[in-house]
Amino acid sequence: MTEFSSGNISVHPRPSPAERPLAGDGRGCTGRKEDPIEPSVLLVIPVYNHARTLRGVVEAALGEGFPVLVVDDGSTDAPLETLRGLDVRSHRLEPNQGKGAALLAAAGIAEELGFEAILTLDADGQHDPREAHRLVATASDWPCLVLGIRAMEGPEVPGSSRFGRAFSNFWVHLECGLKLRDTQSGYRLYPVALLRNTRFLTRRYTFEIEALVRGAWAGLPVLEAPISVSYRDRITHFRMFKDNLRLTGLHSFLITRSLLGWPARKLREPKPEVALWETLRHPMTLLRRLATEHASPMELATAIGLGVFIGALPIIPFGIALILYVHHRLHLNKLAGVAASNVCVAPFVPFLCVEVGYFMRHGRWLTDFSPQALLNEIHLRILDWALGSLVVGPVLGLVLAVPAYFIVKAWRR
Repeated sequence: MTEFSSGNISVHPRPSPAERPLAGDGRGCTGRKEDPIEPSVLLVIPVYNHARTLRGVVEAALGEGFPVLVVDDGSTDAPLETLRGLDVRSHRLEPNQGKGAALLAAAGIAEELGFEAILTLDADGQHDPREAHRLVATASDWPCLVLGIRAMEGPEVPGSSRFGRAFSNFWVHLECGLKLRDTQSGYRLYPVALLRNTRFLTRRYTFEIEALVRGAWAGLPVLEAPISVSYRDRITHFRMFKDNLRLTGLHSFLITRSLLGWPARKLREPKPEVALWETLRHPMTLLRRLATEHASPMELATAIGLGVFIGALPIIPFGIALILYVHHRLHLNKLAGVAASNVCVAPFVPFLCVEVGYFMRHGRWLTDFSPQALLNEIHLRILDWALGSLVVGPVLGLVLAVPAYFIVKAWRR
């Protein structure tokens, strides 16, 4: 085993455009095009107390011909000692700093060695190193991010893992608009430039979510490659309360930044799309687009619930404009949100909000509705409306969103 200061990892640089081989189109035509060029890849295995499984994973990775870097994130079971005799590089963090810190350290080493990408997989044997070439081959539109999509249909897969993946997929869609199938997979291909030129808030369990969203904001295509998964020797360090709290904080930040439209540094310019306003000259095309975009059961249910919540707020002149903006920023169906907000049209829901808000302030219900009292205390009634809408809006939105989800899901079937 070689330490970071030495070793004989070789880097194969990408050929220049003049050196790239040309190939026919495979259909007997004379036209020729460039073959996709794979980036130079360093395979990275972050490890934290996986001494029992690490050597087998590393040996399989070396068998695939990849240069390997193992980053020990402050383990207490001496996993690097199990790699004696193997031609790998190693790096140790002290103390334990989190998987994100390990990946960022690996990206720094990869940059020094001249690699363009790091391919990450877990040290517990969950991922099969023999499938690493599948992720590299998928990176046809470089630079890009590639996710290994785990097959999680078997009975050995914990239900909590399936739920966590679906939950994470939903929030990532709101934050960057991508419909991805496995946003929690640790089998990934990262551009080194993304990890080296981006400021990240997190360093632990939440890092991979943040890196994915920031990569999408940076204009990188996010591609997917199917992979297998094994839970036989899986060792998890997930802490239910602390890590869920961190996830909540991260998603709150990412959603807020999405709503504000704060610009992100671009690593490449995304492919241009037809702007929504350009379809105004074709009303039916615009209507069809608005009706069919973001129309999965969960997206429609979320659009309805959020539309009702915004509709309950005391901002009647600006409600529709706010719904359109929020639903656009969060990649939700705008027509569903606007239509659902009509439930909050005066007078029933505003009256209910005022009553609830008054009860929250005084502990009793409002009974004086004389014109003089309403005129003299209109500023207080607006305050009551605002307070009450923070309770009535979410409850009413949930009451409508839940059945909408199941109705749409059943109808689609």
